[in-house]
Amino acid sequence: MNYRLLGRSGLKVSELCLGTMGFGTEAGWGADKATSFAIMETFAKAGGNFLDTANIYKLGTSEKIIGEFIQPRDRDFFVIATKYSLKDNTTNPNASGNNRKNMMRSVEDSLKRLQTDFIDVLYLHIWDDLTPIDEILRGLDDLIRQGKVNYAAISDTPAWIVSKGNTMAELMGWSQFIALQIEYSLLQRTPERDLIPMARHYNMTVTPWAPLAGGALTGKYLKGGQGRVKPESNRRDDNSTRITRKVMAIAEKLNVEPSHVALQWTRQQNFECIPIVGATKLEQLEENINSINLIIPEEDLKALDAASAIDLGFPGKFFREEGVRQNNFGGFFNRIVKR
Repeated sequence: MNYRLLGRSGLKVSELCLGTMGFGTEAGWGADKATSFAIMETFAKAGGNFLDTANIYKLGTSEKIIGEFIQPRDRDFFVIATKYSLKDNTTNPNASGNNRKNMMRSVEDSLKRLQTDFIDVLYLHIWDDLTPIDEILRGLDDLIRQGKVNYAAISDTPAWIVSKGNTMAELMGWSQFIALQIEYSLLQRTPERDLIPMARHYNMTVTPWAPLAGGALTGKYLKGGQGRVKPESNRRDDNSTRITRKVMAIAEKLNVEPSHVALQWTRQQNFECIPIVGATKLEQLEENINSINLIIPEEDLKALDAASAIDLGFPGKFFREEGVRQNNFGGFFNRIVKR
């Protein structure tokens, strides 16, 4: 595996990130400790160093398993990303949310579960629409100054909030968000309306969760397979089925797995993207790792783009109108090299 810089930082991470939400067997599904260890060992042997978890995943078991795996190994090889915000207990009203009190409490508990002195990347998990962004930024910056966190990142938050935060951080000399975690796949392209253009502007790496849409893009449901995506989910509606069939057809043409096509499509976009590949079985990880060997031909990339295209709405769609481009660029639109 090769390595990419994470956002505007100098942090080098593998071109795939291992998602560990399924490490643990709580709620009746997931990988046990031995399987989780085997998955991480295989990922590391392939050069993978980027691990994604959260305080809430499997009620903290995910972090515990990662901590037990890494403890006797080279901690500095691994880049551990975890998250705060979501409840890990219901003891009081400040045991959840984006507030500083919950941030500090949650980080201390994560450090204990991970058996480490520092977290490489700390994400705000989900925007609570309550906490002032300056309170969040100052708290993250304090953790970084204390050496308990190395980098700040953000997940599942409106683009205007992230933009305001990075601008404020730049003006105040605080640490800026270097990565943006969002749902993004061939079945979920709505972030292209504002979140992804914003990430490009601030040189943030996009780390998509569910790049395979819960396994729907592997085609397993069309083949009668079982999984956690319900039949009534929009990941299995007529439009999603149509897109998935296109993925399967291109995969057959290229003699690769549909998962390879779906994952590589995210990596061949015009912005920095490192998909999070979850696995609860070793064979799932091995299949996903093989996706890095694929380069989707231009004609197939265009076919996938066309099959999954969304209505950008206003103003994105307006900006692409030929009359607007003529007025804005005087006919030179295709002759200007963008940064």
